[in-house]
Amino acid sequence: MANILIVEDEPRMRRLLEISLGEDGHMVQTAEDAEKGLAHLRKESVDLVVTDLKLPGMNGLEFLQEGKRLNPALPFIVMTAYGSVETAVDAMKAGASNYVLKPFTMAEMKLVIHKELDVQQVRDENLRLREALGQRYHFHNIIAHSKKMQEVLGLVERVAPTNSTVLIGGESGVGKDLIARAIHQHSRRAAGPFIKINSTAIPDTLFESELFGFERGAFTGAMASKPGKFELADKGTLFLDEIGDVPAPVQVKLLRVLQEREFERLGGTRTLKVDVRMIAATNRDLRAALEEGTFREDLYYRLNVVPIDIPPLREHKEDIPDLVNHFLARFAAGSQKPAERITPAALAVLMNYHWPGNVRQLENMVERAVALSPGPVIDAQDIHLDTVPGKGGPAAAAGAGDFLPEGMTLEQWEDHMIQEALRRANGNKSQAARLLGLSRNALRYRLGKIGVADEGE
Repeated sequence: MANILIVEDEPRMRRLLEISLGEDGHMVQTAEDAEKGLAHLRKESVDLVVTDLKLPGMNGLEFLQEGKRLNPALPFIVMTAYGSVETAVDAMKAGASNYVLKPFTMAEMKLVIHKELDVQQVRDENLRLREALGQRYHFHNIIAHSKKMQEVLGLVERVAPTNSTVLIGGESGVGKDLIARAIHQHSRRAAGPFIKINSTAIPDTLFESELFGFERGAFTGAMASKPGKFELADKGTLFLDEIGDVPAPVQVKLLRVLQEREFERLGGTRTLKVDVRMIAATNRDLRAALEEGTFREDLYYRLNVVPIDIPPLREHKEDIPDLVNHFLARFAAGSQKPAERITPAALAVLMNYHWPGNVRQLENMVERAVALSPGPVIDAQDIHLDTVPGKGGPAAAAGAGDFLPEGMTLEQWEDHMIQEALRRANGNKSQAARLLGLSRNALRYRLGKIGVADEGE
C-alpha cells in the first residue's frame, strides 16, 4: 500500500485513476491543478505522484520541478499525449521517474506505478540497512570515516541523483569542491561537463561576461563572441564557489537563470536556454548577508534547496590519521621521497593541533613534512606547525582577544608548546627543557604524556 497523489485536470480520468488504484489498496488523493497538488505536498507525506503534463495554470513540468524542490527523493510519473514525447523526455531530465503515453490502459499504468514503488521500497530498505549495519558511504578521493562526515556523505548520496540545487557551507579548506564533484559524479549528469567558478577570483566588472558570455562589440576589446560558463556547463553541473561574493547586479541575472533556465549574453538580444544543475558554496553566513542587504533573499532561497554543511576538521579529528596516510602516500610517490610512514608522536602533534585552515592546511603540512624529512619516517620534529600571528596559530593568542587560541584547550596548548620547543631545539631534550623553563625530569614526564619516547640525546 502507498499514499499516491493524482494531479489531473480531466475529471473522468482523475476519477478512473482514483477508483482503480484504490481497489489495489492504495490511499489515493487527487488534485485538479498543480497549485492544489503543491498545497497537498506541503501538508501531507506522499509516496508517489502521478501527474499530467498539460495542466491549467502551472504546467506539469513546473509542478514536477517545484515538487522535487520540496522532496528530492519523491518519485513522479508523468502522463502525456502520444505526440508529446519530447515533453516527457524533458520531464525525465527534470527528475521524473517514468512516463506513460496517453491513451493508456489501466494495466499499463498500474505496472509502471508498481515498478516505481518497488524501486522506492528497495532504496528505502537499502538506506535503513546501511544505517542499521553502520555501513560507510564511500566516494572516490574523499576520506571520511567519522560520524559527522558520514552524515555529509549520506546527504550527498541522496541528493546526487536528483536535479535539486545544492548549497554547500563550511569554513575555508574543508573540501567543498570535493563534495560538489562527488555530487556531479554520482548524478545523471556525470557524463556532462563540470564547470567551476571561484567568485573571489573574478573582478566585479568581468563577472557578468564570465557567467553569461558576450557578443562581439559588447565592450572595448570584445573582438569576437564568447560563450559564458552557463553555456559551457549545458547538460552538466555549474559549481559556483564563494557565492556570497557575487556582485549584486549579477545576483538578479543569476536568479533568472535558476528560475527560467534562460539568459542573454552581454551585448546580445537572443535568449539562450540551458539545462544546468547549480551547486553553490560559501564560507560566509549568508543569513547575516541577508540582514546586511548584501545578498538577495529570493536568490538565497533558490540556492538553499538542499543545504549541506561540512564540519571543520577540529570537529572530526578522528579522520586525521586516515587523511595523513592518504596525503603521505600521494606526496611520497609524487616527489620520489623515501617518506613512508609517520610515528605515533608525530601523529599526536597533528591530533592536538586546532586546524584553523582545516583539511587544506593538513594537506600542506604533510607535504612540507615529506619534502623536509631526511628519512623514510616522519617524526615529531619533522612536523612544522603554522604559527602565523592572526591566523589562529599559537602566536595569535597574544592580542587576539581570546585567552587561548580558538579551538584549543590548555592541555593542547601545552602539548603544542612542548613540540615547538623540540622543533626549535632540533630534538635536543635538554635544550628544549631550557627553552620551556622546565627541569629535564619535568620535560620527560610531559613527553611521556604525549607519546614521545625519551631516548636520550
